[in-house]
Amino acid sequence: MEKMMEKMMEESIEKMAKKVLVAVADGSEEMEVVIVVDVLRRAGIEVTLASVMDDRKITASRGVELTADAHIAYCENKAWNMVVLPGGIPGAEHLANSKVLTRIIHDQQKAGAWLAAICAAPFVVLAAKGLIKGASATCFPALHARMAECDVHVINEPVVHYQKLITSQGAGTAMAFALALVRALKGDVTACEVARAMVFVES
Repeated sequence: MEKMMEKMMEESIEKMAKKVLVAVADGSEEMEVVIVVDVLRRAGIEVTLASVMDDRKITASRGVELTADAHIAYCENKAWNMVVLPGGIPGAEHLANSKVLTRIIHDQQKAGAWLAAICAAPFVVLAAKGLIKGASATCFPALHARMAECDVHVINEPVVHYQKLITSQGAGTAMAFALALVRALKGDVTACEVARAMVFVES
């Protein structure tokens, strides 16, 4: 009876809405933002797009204008199942310079919660600030050597999963990255269902 109750509790927790914070800034890579947000929402995950700039409206790396759901200050001291850091320059630099976002990242790590980053962000936002020492990760290939200098085990793969850290290489790997995030939060079945509905075939 006790084991049955524990299983029911686990299933109930699993069904609870997952909450994900996606940080964004002027110069963020729009594919890495929009694809991630879109795929997560297709999976029934609650996503908050948060700007680290003064304005909620940002201009992404290729001139696409995006309006965030909230300012990053609104997102501190809240429980997030995952925090996602898109790349793009100077977008990743703006994320790295946000003191509020840095505190949120520290809170995620202390809580043992998911952290995900793509393109320049794994290096600029995390490795360069000493936040993922000893971890295995990837990033934009041109930054591999610099990230290795930060005591990170660099793996040249589109998506790298290490403990509660998921990293990816760039705009071209954004779909595989987004599906990896779904898989981490909702499991293989949901990730496969979302991929199939989009007619996306993982290589």
